[in-house]
Amino acid sequence: MVTFPQPTRGAARPEHMIVAGDDALAERLATELRAVYRERVTLVVPTGERPGSVGQARVSALLRRIQDVISRTDDTLTGRALDVPRVIEAVELDEAVLAEAGVREAAALALVHDDDETNIHAALAARRLNPRLRLVIRLYNRKLGQHLEELLDQAAALAVPGLDPAALDTSTTVLSDADTAAPALAATAVAGTSKVVQADGLLLRAVERTPPGHGEPADTGLCTLALLSSTTNDPAGTEGSDASGQEGPALLPDDDTVTAAPGRGAVVLEAVTHTGSTPPSGRLTRRGLPLGQLFSRRLRWTLAGLSTSVLGLAIATWQTSEPHALHAAYLTLLDLFAINDPALDEPTSRQILQLLTGLAGLLFLPVLLATALEALGTFRTASALRRPPRGLSGHVVLLGLGKIGTRVLSRLTELDVPVVCVEEDPEARGIPLARRLRVPVILGDVTQEGVLEAAKIHRAHSLLALTSHDTTNLEAALYARSVKPDLRTALRLYDDDFAKAVYRTLRAAHPRALTRSRSVSTLAAPAFASAMMGRQILGAVPVERRVLLFAALNVSGHPQLESRTIAESFRPGAWRVLALDTAEPGERLPDLGAVPRAFEGSDRPAGLVWDLHPGYVLRPQDRVVIAATRQGLAELLGRRPRSGTQNSAGSNGA
Repeated sequence: MVTFPQPTRGAARPEHMIVAGDDALAERLATELRAVYRERVTLVVPTGERPGSVGQARVSALLRRIQDVISRTDDTLTGRALDVPRVIEAVELDEAVLAEAGVREAAALALVHDDDETNIHAALAARRLNPRLRLVIRLYNRKLGQHLEELLDQAAALAVPGLDPAALDTSTTVLSDADTAAPALAATAVAGTSKVVQADGLLLRAVERTPPGHGEPADTGLCTLALLSSTTNDPAGTEGSDASGQEGPALLPDDDTVTAAPGRGAVVLEAVTHTGSTPPSGRLTRRGLPLGQLFSRRLRWTLAGLSTSVLGLAIATWQTSEPHALHAAYLTLLDLFAINDPALDEPTSRQILQLLTGLAGLLFLPVLLATALEALGTFRTASALRRPPRGLSGHVVLLGLGKIGTRVLSRLTELDVPVVCVEEDPEARGIPLARRLRVPVILGDVTQEGVLEAAKIHRAHSLLALTSHDTTNLEAALYARSVKPDLRTALRLYDDDFAKAVYRTLRAAHPRALTRSRSVSTLAAPAFASAMMGRQILGAVPVERRVLLFAALNVSGHPQLESRTIAESFRPGAWRVLALDTAEPGERLPDLGAVPRAFEGSDRPAGLVWDLHPGYVLRPQDRVVIAATRQGLAELLGRRPRSGTQNSAGSNGA
């Protein structure tokens, strides 16, 4: 029986943070805030109406997992025990529940329910109760999220008349766990795929390098972000996590560590390229039906042959009996459809041409009928799901078309990777997208015999098991490996210990096959937590089962950076300055993660500089882009200032 502290109605908890959610992301986020940032956390979770209901059991299980994670984190971070978050159970997240949780005195509120509508209603209510509250909202709909950010910030400014809105800590951040995790999950399925982080219209490409061969030099790129557990003698590695110690990956190593590990795989910053707002090529070509999909190849060749014959007959008529080309074409069409008078008194050449044209017309009628039937059949099946074509090979089998699977499907199609999806629910969120993109889909339970065979798993390049059930993902991976032992496999697994056991088992059974596991909540939680701290997170790059964060930060107020050189500010295993924003403070982009309008040559404003001299001294007015571990970013930011002295996220650019 798990017990947790009960709130006292009306009791205020100043400067605490509130997390409201109903799934693993809420658990990970509460743990992240408590264990990494040392914040006081109130967790609001849904419950059933009766004691002992399913909702009560769910809350107890949630608290048990939080206690387990925090207890595992104690030794890693501080060596002392941490208290679990305060928990409030509520059937509905309304104003009364938010007030009881202390939203009027809270510094930040994260709304991470799986339902967008619940998060939107709670955000509007929270903004009414506390205009200064920092809101972090989980939304799947990107366009709606952009409008909601503007609406909530405007509401906060109107609620406090006479005050400068820029002076209020009213930043609203809308994030999507699916968008955060999808690039990393897609990268696990395709060898050599880079993890991309966007900043100031530039793309940071973090590329995973396999261990070099014996005697081969390692490619360090612009800088080495991490050393992997994989080596030349052990390409599979250990798939380490935060609890793996020396066996896991080493984040942000110094040059001496990189030099001393020549045989290890690495994640390097390979290149920085400019990106504009122009949509990727080929994106619009997926709209509509190409001619090759509308008509069969045989029918197209038949139409082309008959059309050429009719054109030849029209030219022959023009050359033999008609002085005008248009009149000759008109007579040919009349003969083609058998509505012209017989050429009884005409020359023999004209009579022969009329007979040949009539014969072509007889052949043309069934071809036109077949064309109409094929077009009708194509349009009728356009809304149906495609089956995998014959001869398909080298594709990715994607299991699950929920929120995560849908985003991963979009990412893979953007990379022009062939995909076959497997989904049990015909009403799943990603089914319309798969239908629109003409991606083959197998409807069925992946644990049933014959489903993976229908997806041609025996000829696939990799398997991405992204359902919300760990056991289903594991069962699918084991069955797929029995069909194709060398299949590249990536699983969505929540628990680190479970993932480690699965990895070791699969590695022992198939030592040469590559196996990877990822947790969506682990990938997303650091970005949500940092947004609650008022910092701008540009992206998160997974390194095995650890996470490396990219953040924009003002140098002012950070003694670890201020008045130090680039080399002196680098702390191995914690943080590293990657770029410097050379724009004047008044001309800087408030959101480095946004895509600016396309610019050319000299029209490009001053922006980020990546080739930094180690001796450059960081000034208080500088803004930098850093790569940091979770614990390193928390140490660098330090304790959050009180609301009376805290700058807004929009004004400090962080």
